[in-house]
This record gives sequence, C-alpha cells and structure tokens, in this order.
Amino acid sequence: MKIEKIHHVAYRCKDARETVEWYGKMLNMDFILAIAEDRVPSTHEPDPYMHVFLDAGEGNVLAFFELPTRPEMGRDPNTPEWVQHIAFKVKDRETLLAFKDHLEKNGVEVLGVTDHSIFHSIYFFDPNGHRIELACPDPGEEEMLKKLDEVKWEMLEEWSRTRKAPRHADWLHKKELSGS
Repeated sequence: MKIEKIHHVAYRCKDARETVEWYGKMLNMDFILAIAEDRVPSTHEPDPYMHVFLDAGEGNVLAFFELPTRPEMGRDPNTPEWVQHIAFKVKDRETLLAFKDHLEKNGVEVLGVTDHSIFHSIYFFDPNGHRIELACPDPGEEEMLKKLDEVKWEMLEEWSRTRKAPRHADWLHKKELSGS
C-alpha cells in the first residue's frame, strides 16, 4: 500500500475570483473547476463556500476555499512567514528569470534569486498572503542529491538528539550565506 500522488492541495483565499485571475495572469495556471455548497460535505455543517481548482502542471492541482461567513483569515503567529509556502518547479534558470521579470513588471515584490545549490528560487506572496516559491534545478542537481541522500538519516538522528543544525550538508548554502 502506497500513496500515488497528491490529489490537490487546498488553501484559504480572500476572494475566489481575484485568486483565480491572479494565478492565471501571474503563473499561467488554468482554472479547472469550481464547487460551491451551503453545507460542508464531510461534516454537514452549514458553511457556504466557493472551492476553486487550478492546474499547477503535470496533474498537480492547487485549490482554494473562499469562506465569506468566517472571520478574516490570519496566520499562525508562532510560525515565521518564510516557513509555510507553496513551491512550484520551473524548467530552468531562464524560465525562473522570465517569471521574476514578469512578476516584477506586474507589481509583485520578488525576493531572490536564492542559491540553494541543488536548485535556485525566487519568493513572493499571492494576494491572499500565501508565500510562493518558484524553483529551477541546478545543472548539478542529480549529483548533489546523491550526496544529500547519503547523509539524510545521520542528519535526522543528530537533529533529534541535539536540536542543532547538523553540518553534514553545510556546503549546500555556503555560497548563498557567505555574504551574511
């Protein structure tokens, strides 16, 4: 028994139409479908919603719920905003830079390009306040992933004992963090 893949990932949004249009314009995601009910099918509680689904490529689906009768959405105040994010893969660095340019020309503030060695990323926020990452593979990704695979269990074990960052893979962000 094994999971096949993620069916969809769902987040809350402030405005379903704005969200669909923003993801279409900024990230070229197609609007797949919408579902709306006055009661929640799983719990049967009364809670009107609009549930929209977007094509995130290769069978991946990103979904959002607009909940007009609920208090305005917030964030977990104990989790830094850089932690929770949605990361999408793009083909290569040229595509990543084209997205960066497109987003900035449309008034979206973009952080990066950040060098994670195995991949390179840009970060920005959607109109709902969700942090988005676009990442492209590094040409040496496959070799680096093998090195990381060799130390993953040692790293996890050390972290579990000490709650301090193990140094097995400190080469990963050495270039990015050398300037700080």
